[in-house]
Amino acid sequence: MLDFYTNKRILISGGNGYIATNLVEVLKVVDCNIIRLCRSAERKSPILGEARACIETTFGNIRHPDVWLNLVRNVDVIFHLAAQTSLYVANRDPIADYQSNVLPMLYLLEACRHQQCTPTVVFASTVTIVGPTNQIPVNETCPNKPITMYDTHKLMAELYLNYYTHQKIVQGTSLRLANVYGPGRKSSSNDRGILNIMIRKGLSGEPLTIYGTGENVRDYVYIADIVRAFLMAATNIEQLAGRYFVIGHGKGHTITESFRLIAERIEQKKDIPVIVKHVIPPSPQHLIEKRNFVADSSAFKQATGWNSHWSLVEGIDRTIEAYT
Repeated sequence: MLDFYTNKRILISGGNGYIATNLVEVLKVVDCNIIRLCRSAERKSPILGEARACIETTFGNIRHPDVWLNLVRNVDVIFHLAAQTSLYVANRDPIADYQSNVLPMLYLLEACRHQQCTPTVVFASTVTIVGPTNQIPVNETCPNKPITMYDTHKLMAELYLNYYTHQKIVQGTSLRLANVYGPGRKSSSNDRGILNIMIRKGLSGEPLTIYGTGENVRDYVYIADIVRAFLMAATNIEQLAGRYFVIGHGKGHTITESFRLIAERIEQKKDIPVIVKHVIPPSPQHLIEKRNFVADSSAFKQATGWNSHWSLVEGIDRTIEAYT
């Protein structure tokens, strides 16, 4: 799989983010050119260890079309990961969220048209576009019924990518991600990366707090599996172009079950007692937080050969070790 990227020029937006930094860690061993597009130098993440890849870090505001015009020229693969990721922030300021989550996609695509290049574009989208649904597990046949501004804007970005793909301007696909967790830098949004947050809390001896009953089901997928999904999407773009895919582990766990598992693994591996307690939410939760979700990624597996390798126990254990 990694041989595909040899001598390729790869642009990664959101270069300082959680998925992007993990992606760079895998690609750095390849003889390729990586351009990390980052918002500012404040969160710049260092490249650890030796890198065979030529890695360039550039800073720019993805809301400005000129940023994209200067970057897409001669690029083979674009991983578009930059985003505003809080659904609550999106609902409070829909215009700002549109400028962060929709316009950059359009600017990227228009830059490709202007530069007359046809790169592969892999977009980080979200499974919550389908809204609360009784269809379990969820696959690509589930209708799109977004109930948050964040999900609405993610869907709009997907549709722009599909349009420009059908116009032969780019070759694009969208990966709708379930709940991603595992080693890496902290998310910029407090309502993202909940398992990572709870692992850090547990290792600090803090209680793990569950809002309400904790009986809602989630699909937790380990970061290494997500990185492989992005890499395999680009290598199989002929089969994926113009489509979106649900990416998850394929097994559901209640929030209570997963938090208790974190507590058990920390106690067993680090001899740190961890309390799990149920509390009343400090503010009303959005309806999307009360959804049940399990992914059916069979379409993506069939098209690419991808599979989720890491169980929840294995992933939690690896994350505990990484954070200590």
